[in-house]
Amino acid sequence: MRLGFSISGHRDAASAVAVARLAEDAGFDTVWITEDYCERGAFALAGAIAAVTRRIRVGIGVVNPWTRHPALIAMELASLEEISGGRAVLGLGASNARWMTDQLGLPFDRPIGRLAEALDVIRAMMTGEHLDFQGEHFRVSAGLAFSPPRRTPPIVLGVKGPRALTLAAERADGLLLSILSSAPYIASVRGRVGPEAELAAYVALSVDQDARAARDRLRPMVATYLGVHGDHEITRTAGLDAELCAAFRQGWLDDAPRTDLVDDTLLDLFTAAGTTAEAAASLSRLADSGLDVAVIRDDPDVDPEQLMNVATLLQKAPPVSPPDDRRGDR
Repeated sequence: MRLGFSISGHRDAASAVAVARLAEDAGFDTVWITEDYCERGAFALAGAIAAVTRRIRVGIGVVNPWTRHPALIAMELASLEEISGGRAVLGLGASNARWMTDQLGLPFDRPIGRLAEALDVIRAMMTGEHLDFQGEHFRVSAGLAFSPPRRTPPIVLGVKGPRALTLAAERADGLLLSILSSAPYIASVRGRVGPEAELAAYVALSVDQDARAARDRLRPMVATYLGVHGDHEITRTAGLDAELCAAFRQGWLDDAPRTDLVDDTLLDLFTAAGTTAEAAASLSRLADSGLDVAVIRDDPDVDPEQLMNVATLLQKAPPVSPPDDRRGDR
């Protein structure tokens, strides 16, 4: 299993570029630039990063066809390909109603159909040929004014629903899975998309000689994102019941994440946290489930170089299974 690093949108541009260079020096496979609204713009940061790196892949993780027309995405991707010398990876997602409608006032309907058409338009435009496309969501009669270095750069989908996973299996080069993707969920996705698709997933990492301190750092984040996911395949596949998912969801909606419900069993499922050996065991389970790239989640409160060094060390550490008597601890 290879390592990637996601750069937080809370970092300023200079810090983001510096972190990307650290990731390249550490031998990471990919650096991913997230784009949450309204943080830093992914393509601008990706261009700056591509200009000062030489080997590491530069991933956009992810943008959507609501705020950017697919022809614009193709234009941006082709430009990033030029800057990086053919190291770009496009992550494309359908977004969600909360961002698109509640925050930005954009109608949000039939997201999978829109995502599928956007994928077709982007792929066609990246060939450098003129495109005449008439779909339900997009109409395009245009072509890039230049030929990108690669006609078929990798496009992965950042999706999690059953229909979207089917789309990814049929037409994408891989998947960028959500934070809190457990080993059972990754194994389920791998079974759907087959052995060839590249699977990457955001992974929360926290290691300390004091296992409880390491775990406590991640409890608020886990509570928040379990609320975001709610009663979803991600949580159901991991074994969470509907009542617990509803409690996490309500806490998120109330802006009061249920950190009190995040016991160590959930941390073992959804993160790599604890001692070096315990975190290594978690990463090993992800690799065994079929994950190709563990994308370490950036934490602006933690030294990124230290986080990268720990992640590299964990790949070599002998894993141990977590003791059963820790279940239920808070």
